Amino acid sequence: MQITWLGHSSFRIEIESAVLLIDPWFTGNPMFPAEARAEAIAGVTHILMTHAHSDHIGDVIAVANELSVPLVGIYDLVAYLQKRDGVAGMGFNKGGTMDLNGAKVTLVNACHSSSLATDAGPVAAGSEAGFMIAGEGHTIYLSGDTDIMADMEWMGDYHKPDIGILCCGGHFTMDMQRAAYASQKYFDFKTIIPCHYRTFPLLAQNADVLVAALPKVQVIEPQVMQAITL
Repeated sequence: MQITWLGHSSFRIEIESAVLLIDPWFTGNPMFPAEARAEAIAGVTHILMTHAHSDHIGDVIAVANELSVPLVGIYDLVAYLQKRDGVAGMGFNKGGTMDLNGAKVTLVNACHSSSLATDAGPVAAGSEAGFMIAGEGHTIYLSGDTDIMADMEWMGDYHKPDIGILCCGGHFTMDMQRAAYASQKYFDFKTIIPCHYRTFPLLAQNADVLVAALPKVQVIEPQVMQAITL
């Protein structure tokens, strides 16, 4: 399995026979080098969306059309984009699991917001979510944008993820301290990869606090376009 950070909350995950592109935001993303786009999307089989904010779906339509691959995410958002843009989609809802080329992907709760930007202001679009992605002997909890929530207790107990890809940048999501607290209280991660940080000055610029708080966990600060093999 390989996990590649594409900056902010965008990831490429190669697992089982799937290549999952998570929350692709290339255009205007200050962390992502434009010349790496072709490499980032090569062989992608599915595009997963955690919610509708532009820093998470900025390039979903362009990539879906270019590669003729489906969008995967909460039903309301997928159905809207299918109708608006004519793309393929696989909508489901929280608690549902789909087999994506051998990777078992479950939609789980998050605590945030989800809206599309319009000329009239933000318009609600489905609900925010995270993913449990199981395959190759691992389960990844990809939090999406969220704060700490009580649901993490049963999610950790039921799915038992050993890898956490956690939003940690603060202001719009959990900060490093809150992510560390959630990890200690609700999960038994062996590896954590922080995200939704470093993109803007408003967000945390490193994961030092997370690393210091979790000395028994392998916290990997990702580098853009450098694959992490687990």
